[in-house]
Amino acid sequence: MGVNNEKRAVLILKDGTIIHGKGFGALGTAIGELVFTTSMQGYQEALTDPSYAGQILMMTYPLIGNYGINKTDFESDKIQAEGFVVRQPSDLHSDRDATKSLNEFLKEHNKPGIYGIDTRALTRKVRNFGVMPATLITYVGELPAESMSSALNYNYSAINFVEKVSTKKPLTFGDGGTSQRTVVLIDYGVKLSIIRELVTRNLKVVVVPHDATAKQIKSFEPHGILLSNGPGDPAILTDQHKTIRELVNYPIFGICLGHQLIAHAFGGDTYKLKFGHRGSNHPVLDKVRNRLVITTQNHGYAIKNMPKDFEVTHEHANDGTIEGIHHKGKPIFSVQYHPEASAGPHDSKFLFDEFVKIL
Repeated sequence: MGVNNEKRAVLILKDGTIIHGKGFGALGTAIGELVFTTSMQGYQEALTDPSYAGQILMMTYPLIGNYGINKTDFESDKIQAEGFVVRQPSDLHSDRDATKSLNEFLKEHNKPGIYGIDTRALTRKVRNFGVMPATLITYVGELPAESMSSALNYNYSAINFVEKVSTKKPLTFGDGGTSQRTVVLIDYGVKLSIIRELVTRNLKVVVVPHDATAKQIKSFEPHGILLSNGPGDPAILTDQHKTIRELVNYPIFGICLGHQLIAHAFGGDTYKLKFGHRGSNHPVLDKVRNRLVITTQNHGYAIKNMPKDFEVTHEHANDGTIEGIHHKGKPIFSVQYHPEASAGPHDSKFLFDEFVKIL
């Protein structure tokens, strides 16, 4: 099914910018923080990544949707982004595993999209002025009554998105194989690919809700703890900071939001980046191994003040932001990027092997 050209769309930014285009996906209104990703592919993984909750996602690559949607490249069970912005969605898709088009996928999950606009100019605007709230409206006929006032009071940093995307009850994946080792994964908005990487390494993975207590986590008798990725501002998750401190005697591996939460838990701090790091082509300097790795990233916050007793292990090659830390005396480490990639390069998958070694 191709894109319905009868749909119209408008994107209204908090600063008053109004951009008219064509609509696809579902009819309706989305409000969120407008962000961009520089990935050339992986739109299915990005749309279903819980870290995009509360955000309107824009692709910088111009042609999106040519290989459709398949049954396997999901990072959660639904589209997490509020809306989708592209230069041109493909009318046709061709892939042996595809089951539907991008347009059908958005409609199925009731998510609006806009296309036929200058996404490169819009990306430059976000880079110059920073991410900002926006309203995306798709409609047929006359523009509905919604205006830019919809986004004026939207404060992404004040909303606890983690509680919206986290599992509500413990889930178990894998059986531990011959090693019979168990990892408790605290779900702040985990990508399914992280779980797959752990299970592939013969680990039993117990996924617990974001608000699980240290006592509940310890009851599973884990050999280690993984702190997942997720959306939102890590500074407001004060209960999670406390829980992590109470787990200090376990091996801990933090990814993305988990990395930021480790910093807060042990006395560090974070700040909001101007436009974040999102894409599958971010260069990171691995200071421990003295090499450059290409990484997949999706975050809007970074460590500002290092926690005591930790050292920096990775830095972003473009802006010098902290991309990895390690405790000087305990088996606790974290990275800001996504070693599981999905989609993206596999340069850093060995970090899962490193985690297994210290269990």
